[in-house]
This record gives sequence, structure tokens and C-alpha cells, in this order.
Amino acid sequence: MIEYRVGSGFDVHAFAEGRKLKVGGVIVEHDRGLAGHSDADVLLHAICDALLGAASLGDIGKHFPPGDPKYKDADSILLLKAVQKKVITVGWTDIENIDATIMAERPHLQKYIPEMQNKIAETLSIEPTRINIKATTTEKLGFVGRGEGIAASAICLIKKHG
Repeated sequence: MIEYRVGSGFDVHAFAEGRKLKVGGVIVEHDRGLAGHSDADVLLHAICDALLGAASLGDIGKHFPPGDPKYKDADSILLLKAVQKKVITVGWTDIENIDATIMAERPHLQKYIPEMQNKIAETLSIEPTRINIKATTTEKLGFVGRGEGIAASAICLIKKHG
């Protein structure tokens, strides 16, 4: 018997001076980075939450508490790999696909998306065609539209053989 589960994730981070902007494991040219305890990679955090949710393992804050000094400035690619191991440990063997949306007024992210897809696919040892990333604006509405930060959402499908 094959079992499937869907998970969704959402994350948001405000811009901060003096940090590099990292989205989807890729350094993005911008005058500010994102504030957070780790590297604040909003896309990878949303993907981590989607995977953890699909496996009924809670959320990223449960596994990597923001107050824990060992996660200070942590590379979210390493957190994503750790999440994958947790998902596998409870029997979910395959990530069928991930579909994600990044919401940012600036910077424009379209040119970075292929590199993000490849980086995430390499980290998870899956085909890049199983990863879809979209970038959009919020038409100048809300905190994203005012240029105060970036948000991301993700959905995933995981599978296990029973």
C-alpha cells in the first residue's frame, strides 16, 4: 500500500541592514538581508514547515528553536537536510513535489529561481523538475508591498510505501 500526505508552510521575515539576502539557498543581490535567528531564508523555512506538516512533525520552531544559540546564523540548507532526515525517520521515503511562492516587491527574483530549484533539489536528492518556485509581488499592498520584508508559502506531497 502506498500512502500520500500533503503539507503546507508559510514564513515571513522583515528586512534588516547588514545582512546578506539568502532565498532558496542562494545569495540574492540586494541592499538588505532578512532578520532572523538563522540565515532567515524565508523560502527554505516555508518548505521545511510544509515537509514537517505533511509528516505530522510540527513546525520548524519546534525542531530548531529560535532562542537556541546553536541555530544562530544557521544555514537553512542544513536545516532543510535535517528536516528531510526527520521525515524519512518516520517512514516517509519520497518527496513527490514541492510548489512554492515567494512574495517580494523587491528584489526581482525571477533570474535566481533556476539556481534555487537546483540547490533545493540537490539538497533533497530529488530531480529539479519536482520543485516549482514562483515569485510574485503583492501589488504594493501590505508589508511586502511597502518593501518591509519577504514572505513565502510552500506545499509539498510526500509518499511512503506501507
